[in-house]
Amino acid sequence: KMGNAESNAYQNHLSRFLPEEQSDIDGLFDTLSGTSGSGGAKNAKAAKKTVTLAALQARQSAHTREPLPEPMTARLYSGMKSIDLPGKSSGLSEQIAKEQFVIFMSNLLKGNADEKISIIMRMIAKTGGPLKGKQIQEFTEDLIMSVVHVLSYRKELKGWSLENTRDSSSGVKALASELLSELKLPDGTKPVGSQLLETNFDQSAIEDWVYRVPQISVFLSVVIRQGLHVLHSLPDQTNDILNLVPHCKGIKGRGVVSLFDIPAIIYINSHLPAELQHKWQLLFSSRLHGESFSQLCAHIVNKGPCIVIIRDLDGFLFGGFASHSWEVKPQFQGDNRCFLFSVFPTLAVYTYTGYNDHYMYLNHGQQTMPNGLGMGGQHGYFGLWIDSDYGKGHSKAKPRCTTYNSPQLSAKEDFTLDAMEVWAVGDAPESAGRKGKKSILDVDPQAQALLEMAGKSRQSEGLREPIEEDEDDD
Repeated sequence: KMGNAESNAYQNHLSRFLPEEQSDIDGLFDTLSGTSGSGGAKNAKAAKKTVTLAALQARQSAHTREPLPEPMTARLYSGMKSIDLPGKSSGLSEQIAKEQFVIFMSNLLKGNADEKISIIMRMIAKTGGPLKGKQIQEFTEDLIMSVVHVLSYRKELKGWSLENTRDSSSGVKALASELLSELKLPDGTKPVGSQLLETNFDQSAIEDWVYRVPQISVFLSVVIRQGLHVLHSLPDQTNDILNLVPHCKGIKGRGVVSLFDIPAIIYINSHLPAELQHKWQLLFSSRLHGESFSQLCAHIVNKGPCIVIIRDLDGFLFGGFASHSWEVKPQFQGDNRCFLFSVFPTLAVYTYTGYNDHYMYLNHGQQTMPNGLGMGGQHGYFGLWIDSDYGKGHSKAKPRCTTYNSPQLSAKEDFTLDAMEVWAVGDAPESAGRKGKKSILDVDPQAQALLEMAGKSRQSEGLREPIEEDEDDD
């Protein structure tokens, strides 16, 4: 019989889900326990049904490619199994009861940090007690790898793909170590490098980490919703999953592989202003548009906020986010939302320090001022600089860039450019506007009418850039 305490706790967890969510969870449990069609869990018999690890794995491999990598399936199982039910000898049964299943879903998808944490601890290691940094690292890498895998499997990458982006394996490691760098000991110190891997972290340290690093909860939610295919299509109260990956425009069918990998796209996108996180559009690629500074300017000026990413000849990947449209002028532009970032060999974002307002700079064809594209620092000592003599650049930040507190981003202080991309983020501004590309004729219909009356054709019509339609949403 279900004890009172048990049924109360179970009912409380169940009541967090909307009726249609409850039936979605019931359906998944019935499928996993092999009882589909038995009328759901309303009756006592169904409450006796259980799920095994083998059933979870079979669910995964019923398809040719598994929605979730096997290590993550085993971790989910450990998490479910770790939930103690009153009146049952805890952790001994290899079977997962309906109540454990529901409480697991409720805690991870709807719970607070406190509720998530004991499950996450068991997903990291089956044994209780303090966890080594290395165990947390392995869990975090598994989690990120699973997110990339499941989003690709479910075709939820919104125009990005594993084919048109850089290989994600180094990105998985880079993002994991960036998230792990937030782990703190009780005295507030953050161990680094090999010391981090050998350090023991107790439950409160991990709880603090999960609380301060929102990606862990978001990634877990994606793995459960998309991996187990439950609650994935229902409206969600949070937008964090919605804009996890931005829609990608302008790369489809062009045979280009982006300099970004999926983990880096997810990470950089999360640092953009919220209203710009839904869409990235390729404006310039040195492989498509050639290696020329005037081509670069022609493609990026007045196109709204942008992300610039560069690869130097040593393979280092880095760039910056420009919060305003690039304009060719001899003054600094932008505001304190701009930032610099590194993608490889480390993944990191460097935000403004308040020391000066040298956010972004673009100049071309001037005699007296430096010509090139720069972000942060000062003339001659930019955090990131691409010279108008295309192909040369520098990242002079000894010891740190004054504007963004970034270190030297390139392998060598003066570098040679290997490849470059610029992505517009968010919706294009009206002036540059895709659908509403305005020439002087659009702006002044009277001028257009006068020309037509005079029998003059619209010469500028043929000069407009072809506008790419929104054909690559998926």
